Amino acid sequence: MQPFVIAIAGPSGSGKSLFAETLCEELRRDAPLLDVVLIKEDAYYRDQSHMSLEARETVNYDHPDAIEQDLLASHLEALSAGQAVEVPIYDYTVHSRTAETISVSPAPVIIVEGILLLTHRALREACHIKFYMDTPLDICLLRRMARDIKERGRSLDSVTAQYRESVRPMYHEFIRPSVRHADMVITRGGRNRVALDIVRNMLLSVSQQTASPEDAVS
Repeated sequence: MQPFVIAIAGPSGSGKSLFAETLCEELRRDAPLLDVVLIKEDAYYRDQSHMSLEARETVNYDHPDAIEQDLLASHLEALSAGQAVEVPIYDYTVHSRTAETISVSPAPVIIVEGILLLTHRALREACHIKFYMDTPLDICLLRRMARDIKERGRSLDSVTAQYRESVRPMYHEFIRPSVRHADMVITRGGRNRVALDIVRNMLLSVSQQTASPEDAVS
């Protein structure tokens, strides 16, 4: 059957990853025969191995041009056509891709999460339903600080400078306006239990409706 693709978008630190990962865990728990694939838009940040580390640090990573969105769209198209794809691996510590990739096979449910998903027409068209995580910017900033300092080796000064120079301006120019393309807006972050239950039950229902007779028997 053709995969059912959902997009989870919204600002950095809004709870997208937590929501998507929780959704995957609960779908696998409640429907162990249902394959679920999670793809992160961050993996598609452009390869910058041809640039010096100093030059990479000046790139605006919150602008759509920083992400190879056409490649992500083509991968979703291939997965929908039943073809496996090679998803890039991005290393935040050096601001570039590694030489390795991850092989991803088609699955009945594909969840894609990222800050700029809804800014790209082909990505929007590749998704059957689109969600936007609406979390206040001050909360997003606090979460981003904690993550970037702990997980990505960033300094407090670099995180706050990036927020001031690119994160906040790009939020207002690209990310926030993309909410108009969402089918549903989710508040209260990745731990919104009601939203998780609604989306999980919807995907379970879709998987049951599209399952083949052989699957239903087994």
